[in-house]
Parts: sequence; C-alpha cells; structure tokens
Amino acid sequence: MQFSINRQILIKALNNVNRAISARTAMPILANIKLVLTEDGLTLTGSDTDISIETTIPTNDDQAQLKVDSIGGITLPATFFTNIVKRMPGEEIKLANIDGFQAKISSGSAEYDIHGQDVNSYPHLPEVDIKNQLMLPAETLIEVIRQTVIAVSKQLSQPILTGVHFILGGGNLTAVATDRHRLAQRTIPFANEEVSADIIIPGPSLLQLQGMLEEVETVEIRVAANQVIFQLGPNTLFYSRLLEGNYPDASRLIPTEKKTTLTINARELLQTIDRAALLSHEGRSNVIQFDISGEHSIISSNSPEVGKIEEEIFAAETAGDDLTISFNPDYMRDALKSFGDEEIQIGFKTALDPFTLVPTNNATNFIQLITPVRTY
Repeated sequence: MQFSINRQILIKALNNVNRAISARTAMPILANIKLVLTEDGLTLTGSDTDISIETTIPTNDDQAQLKVDSIGGITLPATFFTNIVKRMPGEEIKLANIDGFQAKISSGSAEYDIHGQDVNSYPHLPEVDIKNQLMLPAETLIEVIRQTVIAVSKQLSQPILTGVHFILGGGNLTAVATDRHRLAQRTIPFANEEVSADIIIPGPSLLQLQGMLEEVETVEIRVAANQVIFQLGPNTLFYSRLLEGNYPDASRLIPTEKKTTLTINARELLQTIDRAALLSHEGRSNVIQFDISGEHSIISSNSPEVGKIEEEIFAAETAGDDLTISFNPDYMRDALKSFGDEEIQIGFKTALDPFTLVPTNNATNFIQLITPVRTY
C-alpha cells in the first residue's frame, strides 16, 4: 500500500473516525485505525464495538489530491498516527506500507516509521438488514439531540435509561430521555408516514454523532434489528448499537394539570439561576428555592458556609396559586439552555409534583420536566 494525500483532508477524516475509538478497549486492535486503499479511494474505520465510523476519501475528490501508487491495507495506532499527521510540516502526506506491517509516513523533511497490525485482524463492520429508513435535515437532528440527551441517566445500573428513546410512526419522530429526576421530550414531523420503529440509542453515541452533523445538510437514518446507521453525506457512515429492553412509559410522568404558571424568557431566567447556583454549589444540598406570590417571584439560595442570595425575577405573566418549590439548579440550567432565547411557560401543580417547561410557541412538541427537591 502506498499513497499521497492532502494533509488537511486526512486530518479531517482522522478526526471523524477517532470519535469511535476508546483508549479503554478489551480488543487491543480497536485502539487502531483501519486504512484500506483501493483504486476508488482511501477508507478509514474506527470502532469501539458500541459505535463504528467509516469514512472514505475518494480519488476523484480534487481537494484531497489522493494519488494511489499501490493498493492494500493496514491498521495503525490511532492516537500516535493522528498526532504524527497533525504535526507534519508539509501540506502533503505520503504513506507506504513497508516490510510486513511497518508503515513509513513522510511529509516535507520529516519521516516516521511506525508499527501497525494486519488489516484482516480488524473486526468487520456489522452486516445489517435494514428495516426502516428516513431522511432528516442535519440541523433538525442536531436540535433533537441537544434538547434530549441532557436527560439521559449516567447510572450504568439503569442501562436502558442511558439512551434516548426514539419512536417513529405516523409521520412523527418523538425522542424521549429521562433519568427519573428529569425528562426531555421532543417531537418533529417527517415526510414518510410508512416508517415505523421503536429504538433506544445510547446517549454517548448521540453526542459523538452530534459533533459530526454540522458538516452535512441532510442525514439518512437506517434502522436495523440491533443497529442504527446514519449516512452523513456520500462518504461517511456512523454505526451505533441499540440498547435492548423496554423503555418506561415516560408520558405518565408529565402532569396534565397546572395550578401555577409563569411565562418568562429562558435566557434571562438562566442568568438568574447561574447566579444563585454560585451559592448552592457551596452547600451540601445544592438546592435553589423558587417563591411565587402574586406578581412577585423570588429565586433564592442559602449556604450556611457562605451566605445567602435573593433575586426577584420579572416574568411576562404569572397566573394561579402562590407556590414555594425547591429544585436542583443544574437540572434547571440544562433545561433552560435547551430553549435558547425563547419565551417559555413553566407550569407547576404542587410543590411536590414535577413541573414542566415548554416554549410558548410550541407547547405540544417540546417539553422539559424536572422533579422538585423535598427540603423537609
């Protein structure tokens, strides 16, 4: 195997496949990147068994300036190989497979010899039987991930809750995540009403995918029995395993009754919560209190070790019963960030029931829910 290629194009491909590579792996060869060179292009693959990423740099890509001298394949240590390429002095990289599994990498006046492994020892990507597929704008999928993945559980004792539940049917996609303390749910329409699927995608997979979506305009999603594949442009495939099991019915957590409502700009409230959290993080309980009395609303936090903060917030509208409720400020901050600069309505039932946050212009398609903290 021998080729030359534009260094920046190779770096971009390496950055993508490195998203799938973990430093901690039970299979040492998965710490490597797989390179396969054909007359049609250079294909790079990274995998950690949970996710796999394959990207191809075609020979007809004028920017890549890929010149194939001889075809072949090798796997190279991902971190070391990537760092070498990033630090090479020239704009062109040359790589040659010499003497078995040895690779010579050169650029400008710099030259490295590194040890690789047999490409045939690298696990094959899963062969899947596609059940359903649909197209989505990448921007839409980015938003869905950003608004829901914040609520996935970090506790491996509840593996099913470490993923986002995607329900496809009737021309709608609904994404739900909950860690039992909070919930995020987003619904979007899509064109194909015949698509029907019920899958759970691991949160870490979605976070890695999110970082790659900004480079493309549309995404093709293919659903199989235990895998989901995202086609990102013509040359990149992102594979993720699916979580097995039945996701809990999250709709039962959403209250149907509101006795107190408060309408406010999400970003302005976030800034107030940020200030109060400075004190709550100094205390043992990390709790903020919200007092709503008539037209007056007060956010407060008390840390015996440091002091106390009180700040009045000015809502666009307040209605219903007076209320005092306590909550985790970190959950509230994550929820508020997902709304950006939108106006939202916060709906409360009682001080002990979960409360909801919805955008005033899209109350049925996007909801954040937070469970309050009992302070007595």
